[in-house]
Order: sequence, then structure tokens, then C-alpha cells
Amino acid sequence: MPHCLHGIAALSLPFSFFLALRYLKPKRTFLSLITLISIAGVMLGVTVLILVISVMTGFDRELRQKVMEFDAHVVVTSEDVLTNWRDLEQKIRAIPGVIATAPFVQGPVIVEHEQRRLAPKIRGVDPEQEEKVIPLHKFIKFGTLGLSGDDTVVGIELARLLNVRVGDKVTVYSPGNLGEILDRLKKLESAPADEQKKAVAELRDVVLPKDLTVTGIYETGHYAHDSEFLLVPIFVGQELYGLGDAIHGITVRADDPYHAARIKEQIEPLLSVPQYAETWIEMNRQIFEAIRLERNVMFFLLSFIVLVAAFGIMSTLITVTVQKRREIGVMKALGANVAQIVWVFLGQGIVVGVFGTVTGLALGMTLIRYRNEFSHWLASTLHIEIFPREVYQFSAIPAEVVPMDVARVCIIAFLICSLAALIPAYFAARLDPVKALRFE
Repeated sequence: MPHCLHGIAALSLPFSFFLALRYLKPKRTFLSLITLISIAGVMLGVTVLILVISVMTGFDRELRQKVMEFDAHVVVTSEDVLTNWRDLEQKIRAIPGVIATAPFVQGPVIVEHEQRRLAPKIRGVDPEQEEKVIPLHKFIKFGTLGLSGDDTVVGIELARLLNVRVGDKVTVYSPGNLGEILDRLKKLESAPADEQKKAVAELRDVVLPKDLTVTGIYETGHYAHDSEFLLVPIFVGQELYGLGDAIHGITVRADDPYHAARIKEQIEPLLSVPQYAETWIEMNRQIFEAIRLERNVMFFLLSFIVLVAAFGIMSTLITVTVQKRREIGVMKALGANVAQIVWVFLGQGIVVGVFGTVTGLALGMTLIRYRNEFSHWLASTLHIEIFPREVYQFSAIPAEVVPMDVARVCIIAFLICSLAALIPAYFAARLDPVKALRFE
């Protein structure tokens, strides 16, 4: 006994925590294994929670950033076309908080190159005005932003799919004149034999595709933008869709992206049906809401990993309580109070929770740091694609570590482990020393 007291004094630990550490290293290897499994469970739970929450937060941040960089803050468009758009554009520019505006034409087309055909969208822009709304030049990866004649600038993913390089020519077919084509076909069917040659020539002029020269290739990092758009001069878009001087809409840049809703409210009185305005948040609301919902659901579901580990801690402590029944009786007979007995077993849960949380935090931060390298290793070695760009629309796995989220995960994991240890600790403290020592 004096030797034991000397050891306790040497360790400078409270009585309860000294015993807690001793009980965490039992001679029976089975309990040691259960303790390690409990720590591993807490570690994995904390690691996965930190990793998933950080990736989802980064995904939301990067998506917002990509949207704000390549999309206008407010888009004014119509279910038909905008004809008297110059007067409307002048009125919109006069609104406080509006920095710049630009007209655009946008719609689906069929693009062909080397027998490869895709159906992306063209976006006809005035480069000088569009540059004030969206800084297109910063996204150019190859070539230049040359949109002066029959030129086009394509996204890097679209260029890869079409096997297009700077200087190549692509053929664009537009559905904008589909009604005129059908009318000419009917005319051709009913035309006399001597006039059919002339009707065929007229039809060829209508159907004749547009050949555009690729002057540049851009990359935004957002897969949807990089794979779905060809930038063309606005007059090319108007010609492909047969709009004349009309356009499809007006893009608006605000002094602050998050003031877009206020600017939209001031634009709406200037519009008439079927014209309408949308902010960048409204145009992407479904994506943002899906990310927020998925983030919350993932946090809730992955918390069960920590709960499972907590049940492991509880089962371990219940086993220890049964095995240490005689020791508990001796301690209570020697004068140990209820709080000391509670802290012996609660201390074990706290130690397991601290070790599991700290190792989980370290592993989680390491995986976040090397997330893309780990993803590439899985894809190249095990052929497991955990982040397909076509689905998630990013070239790399985004992540943002929010200290408050990390602290919340660690605190919740620690509290769950402590509460799991409290139940067996409470029953151990209520043990009657007379019953415990009756058969000793």
C-alpha cells in the first residue's frame, strides 16, 4: 500500500484518474482490444465528419464563386425576345448599385468537328460590354479572346470532347430558323419541276451552317461552364437565330453580388410581361439548397458513427464494472465517496474520447490537405472514381475548413463519449460495498 501511494504521488494524478488509466490497460487482452476499437470508432467518426463537412462547405463556396465569376449578378430576359432593349439597358444602368450591363444571345446549337457532334449552347456577346460584366479574359487558357468576326471561344471540356484546338474551324447548326426550314420544305414539295432547283437553292441558303474559327479556349474550373458554351460575337448569335436586332437578354453586374435582390426589385417596374429578371442566387437556388440539405443530412447520419463508438465505450465500461466489483467494494469500504467512484469510470470514457477526438482531428485535417492526391491515387490504383468531374462540375475536390464546424464536431464527439461513460459510472458508484465483499 505505501508503494502504491508513492506511485500515485509520483504520477501527480488525482486518485480517480490514476485508477482510470490503470483500468484502461487491463491484463486481459480482450478488454484492451475493445478499448482500441472504441478509440478507433471515435477517430473514424470525427475524421469522416470533419472531412465531409469541410468538403461540402468548400463545394458550396467554390460553386458560389464560380457562378459569381462567370454568371451575371442579375439577368433580364424574356419568354420571347427583347426588341426595344437599348432603352431598357439605359434605364437599368441608371439604377444605383449597377456597375455595367451587356446584351446577349443564348440558345442551343449543334456543333460539328471531325465527325464529332455535340449540342452545347452558344452565347453571343459584345466583348467590350461583356468584359465589364464578366471578366472573360481571365479565363482564357489558350489563344485569345478574339470575337471580332466569324470567331468563337470554347470551353476547355467542350474543346476536349470535340478534339478542337486554337485555329480549328467548327461547324454550327442552329435550330433558330427551324420554322423557316419547314416552310421552305413545304414550298419545295408543292413547287413545279422547273422551279424545284430554285427552291432547293433557297433552302440550302437557309439550312447552310455557320463555320466559325476557334480563336481561344477558356477554363473556369466549373465543368458545366467549360463543357456547355461557345462564346461568339453577338451578331453571329443574332444571325444563327434570325433575331435581326433583337436579343435574348441583358446581363447586369452589381457593386456587390449579395445586393442583387435589391437591384432586381428596382429593375422589375421597368419590365413588362413576358419580361422578367432573375438573380444569380435564384438561377442556382436548387443547387445551393441541395448542398445545404445534403450537408445537414450527412452531418446527422455520420454522427451515428460516433454513437456506435460510444456504445463500444459503454459496453467496455460495463464489463470493467463487473470485473472490478471487488475493487469497487474495497474502495468504498476504505472511504471512497460516490464522486470519486464515478470519476474512475467517467475518466476512462473521457480518456477514450480525448484520444479518439484528437487522432480523428489529426487524420481528418491530413486527409483534407491531401484530398486530391488521395482521390487520384484511388482512381489510378484501385480504379475508384470518388469525385467524377461530370457529376460534381469541378476539376478538383473543393474544401474549406471552418474552425467553428471543426470545434462543433470535436465537442459533440467528446460529449457523446463522456455521456456514454456516465451510465456505467453511475451504477458502479451505487454499488453496495457489503454485497460486493460478501463472498470475498
